[in-house]
Amino acid sequence: MKLVIVESPAKAKTIEKYLGKGFTVRASVGHIRDLPKSNKDAVDVANGFVPRYIVVKEKQKIIDELHEVAARADEVILATDPDREGEAIAWHLAETIGLKKPKRIVFHEITEKAMQEALAHPRLIDEELVHAQEARRVLDRLFGYDLSGLIWKKVRYGLSAGRVQSPALRIIMEREREIRAFIPEPFWVISADVKTRKNEQFTVICTEEPKTEKEAERILTAAKSGKWNVTGVEESEQSRTPKAPFTTSTLQQAASTRLGLSPSRTMGIAQKLYEAGFITYMRTDSTNLGKEAQDNLISAARSEFGDKYVEARVYKTKSKSAQEAHEAVRPTDPSKRSLGHNEEQKKLYALIRARALASQMADAKIMRTKIRANITDGSIPDFAANGSRVMFDGWLAADPDARGEDVELPKAVAGEALTLVEARSEGKETQPPSRYSEAGLVKELEKRGIGRPSTYASIIRTLETRGYVDKQGRTLLPTATGDVVSTFIEGNFAEYISDTFTAEMENELDEIAEGKRKYEKTLKDFYGPFNKAIKSKNKIEKITNMGDAPKEFPCPLCGGPMVYKLSKNGRFMSCAKFPECLGARKEDGTEIAPPKDIGEACPQCKNGKLMEREGRFGRFIACSNFPKCKFVRKDALEEARTKTGVACPDCASAGRRNGEMVERRGRFGIFFSCSNYPECKNAIKAKPTGRMCEMCNSLMMEGTKTIPERCSNKSCPNHNPHKLKK
Repeated sequence: MKLVIVESPAKAKTIEKYLGKGFTVRASVGHIRDLPKSNKDAVDVANGFVPRYIVVKEKQKIIDELHEVAARADEVILATDPDREGEAIAWHLAETIGLKKPKRIVFHEITEKAMQEALAHPRLIDEELVHAQEARRVLDRLFGYDLSGLIWKKVRYGLSAGRVQSPALRIIMEREREIRAFIPEPFWVISADVKTRKNEQFTVICTEEPKTEKEAERILTAAKSGKWNVTGVEESEQSRTPKAPFTTSTLQQAASTRLGLSPSRTMGIAQKLYEAGFITYMRTDSTNLGKEAQDNLISAARSEFGDKYVEARVYKTKSKSAQEAHEAVRPTDPSKRSLGHNEEQKKLYALIRARALASQMADAKIMRTKIRANITDGSIPDFAANGSRVMFDGWLAADPDARGEDVELPKAVAGEALTLVEARSEGKETQPPSRYSEAGLVKELEKRGIGRPSTYASIIRTLETRGYVDKQGRTLLPTATGDVVSTFIEGNFAEYISDTFTAEMENELDEIAEGKRKYEKTLKDFYGPFNKAIKSKNKIEKITNMGDAPKEFPCPLCGGPMVYKLSKNGRFMSCAKFPECLGARKEDGTEIAPPKDIGEACPQCKNGKLMEREGRFGRFIACSNFPKCKFVRKDALEEARTKTGVACPDCASAGRRNGEMVERRGRFGIFFSCSNYPECKNAIKAKPTGRMCEMCNSLMMEGTKTIPERCSNKSCPNHNPHKLKK
């Protein structure tokens, strides 16, 4: 028996049907080892930056099962994803299970042919690729923990920084400062609806935008009283060439623009399509197509549209690294027009197929048209209309939505009389540059060489999770917290979050994968100066306020001036005399009732006082030593309501005093966590049932009407029991 190990149960299911008898396919369910949460124990800096990995606690049962099956297997084949992270998972599996020189296979699509081809060409684990991923993980840990620790001391407890996260936040804040500094200028847009002799109506717009209302009125009056005619017609035939098939970043951008999907959602859907064998691997910065894949796309295009629509094309990858995979994202079988298990998957598959098919099709021929018009005396600037006509749709036949919203204009000739239907003037102001959308930020990060395709979605998700940006529709709006954190890092560590430094570091990590750089030297060259820079800032003053509050909002207690400060929930106004005066207001000026000493000592830390405060969900009693002490008193009714009667399994296994899973309210609503928090950080999103999962030994929790109970561990297959084999 041959054992094949992959990451995902869904991927295992698809592969198993192709391999048949003699093969057993198992899933590691993602990473099985990681760095411990404590930075002190995570990396041995003094002895060559050696990472100290620990087994992910939820994975011990999976590891035991894999070890048992591997011991009975004649051969073990590691078939994890074909990128740095996949290589690292393969290495961790080999190390943890104790495999000696296991076979490693890679494939970029899950089809029977691809699987047989991969099995025919096994190799050893690529140590250099593993070192590159290890260097990235260690580098991110050292950067994030050291800088985050300083921010906790100097800005506010609980904030964070990251090697790629912080440059991305800087880019968002730089645009925000441009918007704040922008001074709008007025202008007027004058347009006219006109008709040709054949009664075909179209709209022309004044080619000059008056800067004063007086000039706008002069043009509008003349336009309404004069006789109109066509002063000129310009036509030129242009070719529109199809774009290359999708890379990770262009897929995320197109899915955001066309389908309204966030980058993380796009990657989740694409992962399902890949695991089902419908598309090739979705983490790639290559636009290359294999010869067979190209032939299949050409065949599908010819069958669907005809010979004159087909044109074989080769695309050069712009990225210097292009290390994540060898091919662009494409359908594995382009002859299949619709694939996917739900509507979202079908829409994304259709988008991927349309782009891949169009990449091997002929240019579209477009007739660009510009019609100029004016009143006969020519006393006002010309008016013009721009549009186009499709002469030959070419690749647009496969991807019609790529055309955009071009206006189709009627046929007109110079000197032709026009009839005015209506003329109007609209006052406007010049607009500041727009804020980044998720797709726009992905495009900007790629352009600057910051991050890699596999990281874009997680970067944006982290910025949202940390509360540094709010997503309003598709727009990323920086919060007050994001502003403060970015300003602090830019002011003290500008070099380490610059485009140049971040892009060069990405290139160095790529060079480790290529065997051109050494792991230890790369980390030493970075960490020595960085650690020194962190220590040099230990004596700077803590940021206690964020500037003066508006004078119309005096302190509600003493009437004195107020300043902006940063809390866990964003900006608020605090009396400038704090702590002598405890007056405070919300950001909108609403008064906040001051903390009230109830005359009792904190039962948890003993040296703090219990204070009645106002929070997001009303008044509550907590320790004055927050955040060092997180004691919060619950009244008897709330205490009874929040108790579940389910013991915390983490406390039991760690030998701590008995903890109980209790109901709590957080940023995203109700959740359940251990009563021993913060000593124990065990938390789940739904009420525990009291039973343990048979697959990973985690708590089971309440589900839905159709799935009454499910595992609380997201990485366990039993988290989605309806997808398990009966």
